[in-house]
Amino acid sequence: MIDIHLHFDGSLPLQLVQRHAKLQQLPYADLPEDELRDRIVCPIDCESLNDFLARFAIPLEILQTYDSLRESVEAVLDILKSQGILYAELRFAPQHHTQKGLTQEKAVLAALEGLHNGLADGRMKAQLILCAMRGDGNDDANFETLNLAAKYLHQGVCAFDLAGAEALFPTEHYRELFAHATELGVPFTIHAGEAAGPESIRAALSFGAKRIGHGVHAIEDPALVEDLKEKQTILECCVISNVQSKAVKCVEEHPVKYFLEQGLKVTLNTDNMTISQTSMAKEVAYVRDHLGLTREQEMQLYLNAVDGAFLDEKSKEELRNAVTKAF
Repeated sequence: MIDIHLHFDGSLPLQLVQRHAKLQQLPYADLPEDELRDRIVCPIDCESLNDFLARFAIPLEILQTYDSLRESVEAVLDILKSQGILYAELRFAPQHHTQKGLTQEKAVLAALEGLHNGLADGRMKAQLILCAMRGDGNDDANFETLNLAAKYLHQGVCAFDLAGAEALFPTEHYRELFAHATELGVPFTIHAGEAAGPESIRAALSFGAKRIGHGVHAIEDPALVEDLKEKQTILECCVISNVQSKAVKCVEEHPVKYFLEQGLKVTLNTDNMTISQTSMAKEVAYVRDHLGLTREQEMQLYLNAVDGAFLDEKSKEELRNAVTKAF
């Protein structure tokens, strides 16, 4: 019903990828759909994190034009509406879409236009989260992304994020970036505890993060689990992609149900609908089948997502009532 951790570049319908590949005359434009699927969709028994990350290459290559970005947001929203999603936060990194002449701001404006068009029928609500990226030599680009998040805050953009190679580029390196986010009054979430350990989550918390993307490695530090419980920090878990990316060794070791039982504010999300061939319904079924999720715990996941959503209190109350009614 609610998805607050969804990368739209990893959630594109294959037909849209094919169409824009042909419009842009890209080398794989004439690939049969099943072969294209094999290059984008990641199997549940994915061999490595590198194999998982390689699945983004084609989607990112086509998302270099204003029209492809706009139409992609619209298409992802159409998919979410067909699944009965009430509210979603779609995230992307504008700096990834500047390879063919777009500026970061043009990329944001394209996504915002797609958001406006996709929500015009009133069937759901959604907002955008702008991601900075871990890496070398992109500090200026990251600060530009943050400034754009501030500029378009409450105009379709709801927050700022940090994504990328967590194990190679520690969260602690981005303290100045998030200090500036706080100065600007931009809410933020941070990918942490996915490919690195508890120290990454602790760094994010010290920046003032009220939400953590993934956070599965908190399980390794009981004191941190207690801290997350006390602070009621929102954890954005994505079980299927965590299994694929080797954030956890197997689904049976995923801590989502344990976190719930310990009273943490854990949520369940899709991460990348196309790459992981998932949906909110599939995520819930997967956790139910493998970890014994109960109906009451499913409801708690949704209510936790409402609490964590980057919305004002009135909008949260309306969403909470809609979730309760629909459930």
